[in-house]
Amino acid sequence: MSRSWNTRQLAHIDCDGGGQVWVDRNILYVSHMRPPHGTSIYDVSDPRHPRLLATLEVPMGWHSHKVRAQDGIMVVNYEKFREGAPEFGGGLGIYDVSQPSRPRLVSRWMSGGEGGGVHRYDFDGRYAYISPTAEGFIGNIVKIIDLHDPAKPEEVGRWWIPGQNVGAGEEYPWDDYVRPRCHHPLRMGDRLYVSYWHHGFFILDISDMGHPKLISGVNSSPAHPHPTHTALPIPDPIRGRRLMVVADEDVAKLRPAPPSFAWIYDITDETQPMPIATFQVDGLDPDGLPQEPMTGCHQPSERFFGHVIPFAWFAQGLRLVDISNPFAPKEVGYFEPDVPEGYARVSSNDVTMDERGIAYLIDRQRGLDIIECFPT
Repeated sequence: MSRSWNTRQLAHIDCDGGGQVWVDRNILYVSHMRPPHGTSIYDVSDPRHPRLLATLEVPMGWHSHKVRAQDGIMVVNYEKFREGAPEFGGGLGIYDVSQPSRPRLVSRWMSGGEGGGVHRYDFDGRYAYISPTAEGFIGNIVKIIDLHDPAKPEEVGRWWIPGQNVGAGEEYPWDDYVRPRCHHPLRMGDRLYVSYWHHGFFILDISDMGHPKLISGVNSSPAHPHPTHTALPIPDPIRGRRLMVVADEDVAKLRPAPPSFAWIYDITDETQPMPIATFQVDGLDPDGLPQEPMTGCHQPSERFFGHVIPFAWFAQGLRLVDISNPFAPKEVGYFEPDVPEGYARVSSNDVTMDERGIAYLIDRQRGLDIIECFPT
């Protein structure tokens, strides 16, 4: 049975498992993990009674497991997923969702390169900050796409780790290590905060979008076995400090290891990010012994309010983490969903929050929970 503290389930949607959820103007966008399921759109004006408005499908061999929407434009990803339909190709789908019940494809942006497509990204209503494969590059890189005219997406900037651009003759230095892979960028002001899997995170200056410039980077691998999933900047200073929450994903471990966790970085001096704390769900790592993947941390909500960050913590569901004391983050609430039928445990993959303080938690296997939060 589900367990909760300082939270209350408002509704459950029995849907195919998903990779990301997003809410814009009381419309819930759900991206699904497995084809042919692509994207589902719900009206959550009454969060106790979500109403399905539309669904989109993708061909086998691809998945569309990420979604962002703002100001009537929805952006979904297309990324290679096993085998099938090679002619479909990876990239982005840009939709007009001014009528959410009738999403209309406006254009497609193709990524090219190794053909893997686009993974996760940010979207601010005009620019998409994405993680595509690209011609001549090994692994995913950073690109900035201008959607001022959604019918004509235009690349305006790109950045990569030196050594990825083998097509231009750069020497590739990672033959005995995991290939570089931009997981996703997040924008705040004129900065991009970029997670780069087993190559850590980077802070980029994008005041000139055509020429992103490196400010700093930190890589805890290979000493730390988990990949860097998200580098989430905190908008307002806390105790006079500028902070960033860094989540490591509990998959693709370099070696057997305990569950992954989240870090708090002080980025007041952004040229020298400094880790000042970590957070792990209490009792999850009692002895430092290896545990199976998808037990620990996955993803913080990229939208939150105040100093409480909702997290999707794989087998532990929703965790609410208070960072008002950044040196000692603490849990102030949780919701542990029911295990989906036919599965051994939950696998909470993503969470977002709307302006009403309601969280939307998607399981990568099956189901979505709508949760009211009362953190103390």
